[in-house]
Amino acid sequence: MATGLIALLDDVAAIAKLAAASLDDVAAQTAKATTKAAGIVIDDAAVTPRYVVGLSPARELPIIGRIALGSLKNKLVFLLPAALLLGYFAPWVITPLLMVGGIYLCYEGAEKLYAVFFPHAAHGHEKEVLGVKTDPVALENQKVSGAVRTDFILSAEIMALTLADISQTSIYMQGFVLAAVGILITLAVYGFVALIVKADDVGIAMANTSSSIARVAGRGLVYGMPIFLKLLAAVGTAAMLWVGGSILVHGMAELGYAGPEHVIHDASATVVTALGFAPAIVGWFAKSAMQAAIAILIGAIALVAMGNVVAPVWKLVRARSQKIQR
Repeated sequence: MATGLIALLDDVAAIAKLAAASLDDVAAQTAKATTKAAGIVIDDAAVTPRYVVGLSPARELPIIGRIALGSLKNKLVFLLPAALLLGYFAPWVITPLLMVGGIYLCYEGAEKLYAVFFPHAAHGHEKEVLGVKTDPVALENQKVSGAVRTDFILSAEIMALTLADISQTSIYMQGFVLAAVGILITLAVYGFVALIVKADDVGIAMANTSSSIARVAGRGLVYGMPIFLKLLAAVGTAAMLWVGGSILVHGMAELGYAGPEHVIHDASATVVTALGFAPAIVGWFAKSAMQAAIAILIGAIALVAMGNVVAPVWKLVRARSQKIQR
């Protein structure tokens, strides 16, 4: 009896060790995948605060909560099962699909750069909701719907990046890691967005206190937040270009076109040798800058194609569709 109990305890201990090892693997894979999705995460955090602009301050946090729930639904209900099915039945699709997402990131980054140097009307999902300002409920619903649609695109890219990084693991590991990445990134992004949105209110409250230190800090928070948002947007754009370029370069290498990857590697090694200090940091910056340059080129081509091919065709299709409905 005692021997059987000891054997049972040994089995339980072995299972516990196996579970702990599995959790460690999930945590390690999650951290690695989250790091690779940094560019998209930063851009998501930079874009989302504008969806509460012009709305009642009392509705800011509820709106962010609704968007966060929509984001979780995008990731866990729609994208996670689709990613698992692709990974199991058609793993060869992952790299081309990821490269399509990379082109989208290049396009977004190039469009943001173009908007800085040549201000123009916002495109697609960046357009503000017009014509419903007299109805706060309708305005809020449209803002939330627009944010969730934009989030779906960014979430799809995050899940694709994650899946590509863990494609050699079991389907169970893929499911756990995709779910963990989806939940952690959603909580991090929208928690951070909530802090950004409410920073002005905190600053105003601090500025009205009796403490001189708190008043100075409060004014600094109020005046510094717009600068911080601009800096965050700039970092997000740079990160999108870097991630988009790296996805395309790595994807081409996996498809048998490794020339760009070899050129970037050799060029970054030359830069490190020429400068002669902090090789890891200098090498990373040189490599990232060249990947971003490729992303700007690809993004510019995509931008021209969108303006001269895709947009006119889409406009024609919509016009004919409306004509048929009438």
